[in-house]
Amino acid sequence: MAKVKRLVLPTLLGLAVYYALFGGEYSLLELRKARSEIEAQETELTVLREEVAYLRAWADSLENDSATLERIARERFGMIREGEILYRTSEPSDSVGGTLQ
Repeated sequence: MAKVKRLVLPTLLGLAVYYALFGGEYSLLELRKARSEIEAQETELTVLREEVAYLRAWADSLENDSATLERIARERFGMIREGEILYRTSEPSDSVGGTLQ
């Protein structure tokens, strides 16, 4: 009987430790996985917050800064002010008719 008690107690203790570490809903493996997911989400949240701050600053510039609006109008749409002349340059293309010497 004493032999059985000596064998059962360490076995139960070993099973309890194993279950605490690797079994159940809150095992060490699950906790490690949850921590890595939290870190990944915190990193993503930081990136998104920076992007939101940039977009808010851009929206504020578009609403309140006439120089920004003028720059966009000139760059994207080729607009000019009255009295200005727009010069467009392009790369020379190879002529089909011959070469100059």
